[in-house]
Amino acid sequence: MAKEKDAEQKSALNIIPLAVTILVGAVIWFIPSPAGLDPKAWHLFAIFVATIIGFISKPLPMGAIAVFALAITALTGTLSIEETLSGFGNKTIWLIVIAFFISRGFIKTGLGARIAYLFVRMFGKKTLGLSYSLLVSDLILSPAIPSNTARAGGIIFPIIRSLSETFQSTPKDGTERRIGAFLLKVGFQGNLITSAMFLTAMAANPLIAKLAHDVAGVNLTWTSWAVAAIVPGLVSLIITPLVIYKLYPPEVKKTPDAAKIATEKLKEMGPFKKSELSMVAVFLLVLFLWIFGGNLNIDATTTALIGLAVLLLTQVLTWDDIKKEQGAWDTLTWFAALVMLASFLNELGMVGWFSDAMKSYVSGFSWISAFLILIAVYYYSHYFFASATAHISAMYSAFLAVIIAAGAPPLLAALSLAFFSNLFASTTHYGAGAAPVFFGAGYIPQSKWWSIGFILSIVHIVTWLVVGGLWWKLLGIW
Repeated sequence: MAKEKDAEQKSALNIIPLAVTILVGAVIWFIPSPAGLDPKAWHLFAIFVATIIGFISKPLPMGAIAVFALAITALTGTLSIEETLSGFGNKTIWLIVIAFFISRGFIKTGLGARIAYLFVRMFGKKTLGLSYSLLVSDLILSPAIPSNTARAGGIIFPIIRSLSETFQSTPKDGTERRIGAFLLKVGFQGNLITSAMFLTAMAANPLIAKLAHDVAGVNLTWTSWAVAAIVPGLVSLIITPLVIYKLYPPEVKKTPDAAKIATEKLKEMGPFKKSELSMVAVFLLVLFLWIFGGNLNIDATTTALIGLAVLLLTQVLTWDDIKKEQGAWDTLTWFAALVMLASFLNELGMVGWFSDAMKSYVSGFSWISAFLILIAVYYYSHYFFASATAHISAMYSAFLAVIIAAGAPPLLAALSLAFFSNLFASTTHYGAGAAPVFFGAGYIPQSKWWSIGFILSIVHIVTWLVVGGLWWKLLGIW
């Protein structure tokens, strides 16, 4: 009964945010289109802005807002019905949707939790080592679990809670600083880093790849993304726990019982099940084809389909599992709407018009200065967003176009914005799907969450632009 009531509340229509969303869209719609811009592009921009505001204010779930946007787009004749629904045939969207299905196998079989406990057993003798074991677990799971919320909230967070309570670290007893607060902060920040490291580690990353291709002709493949991110990503994963350890140290420095706890959990799980072994085999197959499939003319989405087909054939997943994977179907709906809107905004000349209009503002700067300024603005504007997807949809294309117009190498601009589109959620307790889960546990006060997050934002920017910049220079990206 309580669950039904919660579901009703989540789906309830919020009149005021809906009214604001419609009003903003209507105002932009009726403003005359700027000189040199197709009126259709301006009208589509009005629908796009209203959609983003809807995603932020959430008068309805994102999927419902997306359907509303699709209906208005077709009803007003801004685009034909075929063009309006074109996003549903996009292979990039299906890559992430199928990856959601594959990730269900990690959770259903218990393989994700087993991997985490194995690393806790190996490296969990000290609190710092324990934090690294959680990050390594997240890193291994990240290429195959595209929902960083599911990865952090469904696998890593329950393990942290279990370990914290075992070490008698709970907010209700005033003992949150013993170990729990430190592990939660590291787990959350680490999840953002692993999300930045792979094309398939965060739901909106493929959207970035699509936008980069449409706006700048930059082809971000699974391999090129991973190679560019691997060095700054690993350095970030090493540095971040050390920074948090210094800023917000745990009271318990040694955790000899952690390995024992992990061993007991693994005993409860028993030996590897057939379904887990099948999951390992599929994971390795998919990873291999994502890396080397290009040489075999096997597309990344085809690879995902192969992996899902094997999981269904081996009964690791059933069709009922697929039907119940609400996050995937929800993502398909809003993702298709966003890709369609973004694609036609570019096709109708909106992005090019904006880029030309902004050139004058950065014309007095060297491309490096303009690049750094715009990266900082893009990063810290996330304070105004409660969704990475909304932020990326609203700003990625425009910022990419302007940075390139300032003279920056297109691949460097596309990748830098892509990585920071994950890392920018470090700042607040609402900026990513996993943030409310970790913050809501009550271990870390908001003031500390924000202050540590801001310091880490500087660490992330410096690490990825300095260490990453040197690595990207070596790779010939700029």
